[in-house]
Formats: sequence, C-alpha cells, structure tokens
Amino acid sequence: MKNRFFETICIKDGLIKHLEYHQKRYESLLLEHGQTLFKDLSSILQKEKFAQEGCIRCRLEYTLQNDFHAEFFPYKKRHISVLKVLQHDSINYQYKSVDRTLLNTLYEKREEADDVLIVKNGYITDTTIANIALRQKGRWYTPNTPLLQGTTRQRLLDEQKIYERAIRLQELREYDAIALMNAMIGFDQLHKCKILL
Repeated sequence: MKNRFFETICIKDGLIKHLEYHQKRYESLLLEHGQTLFKDLSSILQKEKFAQEGCIRCRLEYTLQNDFHAEFFPYKKRHISVLKVLQHDSINYQYKSVDRTLLNTLYEKREEADDVLIVKNGYITDTTIANIALRQKGRWYTPNTPLLQGTTRQRLLDEQKIYERAIRLQELREYDAIALMNAMIGFDQLHKCKILL
C-alpha cells in the first residue's frame, strides 16, 4: 500500500468533474518521485463503464509505475454536524495514499462526533476526508497548513473564492462559519456545526 495512491473523482450524470486538477496532482506526485512518464486520466476513464445518471464516486488507484485500477460507487454524502479537535504533531499525509492507517486511527477517536478536525503543531489542518475553510468578516480562509493539497481547495484558491492563511487552534473563535471541501461535496458550508475542543 505504501506506493499506491488514488484520486477520488466526481462523476455527475456521466460528466467527469474537474479532471484537470486530478491530472495535475497525479503528475506532480510522479514528478516528485522521479517519474516523468504520465498517462492521460481522461483516456483511462473513457475506457471504463460507469452509470450515466446520478452522482458517482470514482476511486482511481495508481502506482508510480502507472498501473491503474478504477472502481465506481454511487455516492452518498456523509452527514457532518459535530467535529472533534484532535492534536497530532507528526501526522503526514502529503500524498493521497491508499495507506490511510493514521487517518483511520484518528477517525476512530471521534467519540460522538462525526469526524475529527486535526491540529498539527498548534495549526488547523484538515478533517479525515476534507480540507476546510473558515469565514471571517464575509471572506473564506483555508489553512495554509493542510495535510493534503486538495483539488477542490486548489480550484477555489485559483478562482479566488477562498484565501490561504495560517490559522491557529486558539483563533477558531474568531471565525463565524466553517465549510468542508473535497471532490465529491465541492464547497459545503456546515450549518450549526459544533466543534468539540
């Protein structure tokens, strides 16, 4: 599992969403590991059969040697209304690796919460499934310390709909709303979300 990675790609009514951001992240990962031969993700997915109606989650696994395996699932959104803050100063999830052992371990510590909000060295990072954004004075900010450079996060930064900044745990009270971001949910503001410190 160590050298297996994946992209979670949203397909709505047969349309593959924002594939260029997944392509860029996949290529960047290979480049960082010394690989310079890339495959076109679009051509790989076009060979696959998947439902042409509804929302589909595609899990596209790959290796550094460009071996691909795609799976498709009907998507059901996970309800999030309570987040539990957990500290872990050595966590590293720079790449979207198949090995999510530590993330899963943290998730199991959520108690009555729906997911955990991970803090590293005093700074807000991500939940186990999404990047986050926090609203202050009508503007949305995303931590500049994410565990994973999410594709939706990057797209919204490019579109200047969110902005990066360092956000310490003790600064949480300075924000009046929270949103989660990933390929499947897009930008999802959580209404009446409770954060357990």
